[in-house]
Amino acid sequence: MNAAPLHLAIVGGGPTCTYVLERLAALVRGRRDPVALEIVVYDLSGEFGPGQVHSPDQTRTSYLNRVVGQVAFAADESVVDAGPLLSAVERPTLLEWCRKKFEETGDPIYDMVAEDWPKRFVHGEALRDQFTGYVEILRAVEGVEVTLRQAEVVDLEERGDRFAVLTADGAPAYEADYVLMLTGHSSNRPELDPRQAHLARFAAEHEARLVPSAYPLERSLDPAYTGPGTTVACLGMGLTGIDVLLYLTEGRGGTFERDADGELHYVPCGAEPDSIVAFSRSGLFTFARPYNEKERDIASLEYKGPFLTAGAVTELRRTVGVPNVIGGAPKRQLDFERHVFPLILLEMALLQYGVQYGPEFREAAIAAARPAYEKFLADADAFADHQEAGDFLVAPVEELALAVGERVDDVLAGRTALAVHAGGEPADPESAGLPPVDRAVRAFLTVVYGAERTEALLSEAADPHVFAAAVAAAESPWRHATSASEHRFSWERTINPVPVPEGGYTSPEEYVETFLDFLDRDIRWAAQGNLSNPAKAAADAAWRDMRGVVIEAVDFGGLLASSHRTFLGVYTPHHNRLCQGASVEAMEKVTALIRSGRVDVSVGPGARLECDEERGLFRVDGPATGAARYADVLVDARVHGFDAERDVMPVYPNLLRRGIVRKWANPGLGEPDFVPGGLDLTPEFHPVRADDRVESRITFLGPPSEGVMYHQIGALRPNKDHHVIRDILCWIHAFMPREDSSPAQGSTAQPPAAGAMTKELERNPS
Repeated sequence: MNAAPLHLAIVGGGPTCTYVLERLAALVRGRRDPVALEIVVYDLSGEFGPGQVHSPDQTRTSYLNRVVGQVAFAADESVVDAGPLLSAVERPTLLEWCRKKFEETGDPIYDMVAEDWPKRFVHGEALRDQFTGYVEILRAVEGVEVTLRQAEVVDLEERGDRFAVLTADGAPAYEADYVLMLTGHSSNRPELDPRQAHLARFAAEHEARLVPSAYPLERSLDPAYTGPGTTVACLGMGLTGIDVLLYLTEGRGGTFERDADGELHYVPCGAEPDSIVAFSRSGLFTFARPYNEKERDIASLEYKGPFLTAGAVTELRRTVGVPNVIGGAPKRQLDFERHVFPLILLEMALLQYGVQYGPEFREAAIAAARPAYEKFLADADAFADHQEAGDFLVAPVEELALAVGERVDDVLAGRTALAVHAGGEPADPESAGLPPVDRAVRAFLTVVYGAERTEALLSEAADPHVFAAAVAAAESPWRHATSASEHRFSWERTINPVPVPEGGYTSPEEYVETFLDFLDRDIRWAAQGNLSNPAKAAADAAWRDMRGVVIEAVDFGGLLASSHRTFLGVYTPHHNRLCQGASVEAMEKVTALIRSGRVDVSVGPGARLECDEERGLFRVDGPATGAARYADVLVDARVHGFDAERDVMPVYPNLLRRGIVRKWANPGLGEPDFVPGGLDLTPEFHPVRADDRVESRITFLGPPSEGVMYHQIGALRPNKDHHVIRDILCWIHAFMPREDSSPAQGSTAQPPAAGAMTKELERNPS
């Protein structure tokens, strides 16, 4: 054992800290060469394991943004070079933890299957349990000490080879050899945030109240100023906004009841605000997250596209990348909109039509699109803009879909007998080269009516007229158009499903009815699933399953400065709305709240927020609907981008002042630099100091890395070589000598997987 223990300070005791302690526990227990560790974990809230965001004591109305089957707390056999693993009993997934909890308590809140959406407090309870268990394992190891401190870390002071961890309570500083910063989600000081400064000044001078950050809901949304007799405006309609709506209604005691027709209704309790005005730039909530049909076999069902690949990104850098120097190293930068986004459009079209017309169509479409794809990779700058490039790439797939769709409609309308296409033979010379029409008919009917109804319809196919009549009389439970020609891929319709008619809406009421109609259809599509619904399949696969390729394109200055700004400002919100939405259950509740009149969405898209000096209230105007709403309280429910200078936690401004860290900048070429706000970090997550030196004694994971890297925040997933665990191992391996993986006391070693180093990763390392 090393004579003197290594001193480790972990700042932030939330979910990522839980994963860190799991790896430390598994690695130190039973080592042949013991290692002495002194670990001090700091957390301001004292919620060790869940952290404040996932507190078990929070409102019961907030949902976790992930199905229960997609959450883990420990490394498993899928993690390359994880080292020894804890026993299965010591490392349950969230689903396993819930099943055990249900057996112990009988409480239906824990009675879940893999596809269910857990409440956030349930995740917090599990995190607290697992954190406690990992601490116990560590404390049982000779030479390992773990201290938990409820304190706010405000600064790090360099003292020789160590850093002193300074806390707000003025307690003696702990001197650490290595510091791991896991501060998680934060917010910016409103007086320093350009989006909020004028709102903060107005609120300070009037009776109107600004809530600059929604969390924790129990503290920020005090009934004293958000109760009966008040109007609350909620700026932001994403997941945080939905949390706000549910907390101010259901969280106050309101209930939801389902009528005989299955429609959900809200029953108020009298403790809610009189009205909650929900608004945003788009006027849209995140789209309902589809039922996850991929859970039954994640390895084979998660999408790996033929066109949007890491190899394509590499080739585009070679052919059209613009040379720059990023962090002292050469890098060929891309324009996301011109070079990457057209490939996403191609994958989405392929996915949508592939579900709509079946796997044979998909294979034919891939072959048809290949020449245009190769031409695009060779010279993506040959196109006037991203729209022209996208149209060029998608055109071969569209042409094939149009030809197949016409023949499908001929069969459905009785103009052509299905028997003519039986066995895949072309019905006419013009059909030669098309994928089998009979299989496309079956696939289309299954999408529109479901498998059971499709079989009943096809049983009538021997008589074209009887078959056509049966199809015409059938109704789609998901409200799909019944003609194939109406099923067209459109990016514009995808991101703008409630378009503003020329001249705007005639009244706010007309807009609300149109909006509710969209919500009903979107919820139905989500219930159909992410493999069975064409639109949901396209969004889930292209923007979620293939996110690693986008990360490969973006990380460490992969995009030009102006393109990087556009990516974060325009395409990241599209990503969040398309594939990071709330559950069907949550969106049904939101719909019921709108129908009840308690939640007001009438201002619609393009809402303008003003400070009304005469009334002393916030005013929200809807240019597309004509609505004007006044609010006593404004809740900013937008996610704050990390900004080290403006952060409400003093530790980041102090570290900047000391020169221990600096903000990362994407250097512009003939244009201004882009400074997202995050820290300048190495691929190992160490900060680059103001004097260009790398500070290897400090590591930052999570939001501070956003900017130089993309999509660094996420819960650990089971059976996935997840980047969070690999990032944690990178930190641990910097100070802990490695040993060959072998069975240790209470541990299991993972066998080397065939082809493990070439497997698809959760996050492609840049």
